[in-house]
Amino acid sequence: ELYTNGQVASVYSDADGNPGQDAWTNPNGSYCAIEAITSPDGKVLGRMAHGERYKKDLFRNIPGEKEMNLFKNGVEYFK
Repeated sequence: ELYTNGQVASVYSDADGNPGQDAWTNPNGSYCAIEAITSPDGKVLGRMAHGERYKKDLFRNIPGEKEMNLFKNGVEYFK
């Protein structure tokens, strides 16, 4: 239903862009390799938390400012 409604914003994929369920491609075993979804109206984005930190020190907070510019880049894209 999420795919049908266009609510899947991003998926875990291999280098060729193919979604996957293996541990290397989809480190947290997300259903259908979904990494982020939006609300039906597209105003709310929900992402899996810190999928890049799936090995050493899992669930450990990393000190410091880790600005990824997700929202800034999104706004720039639509300008």
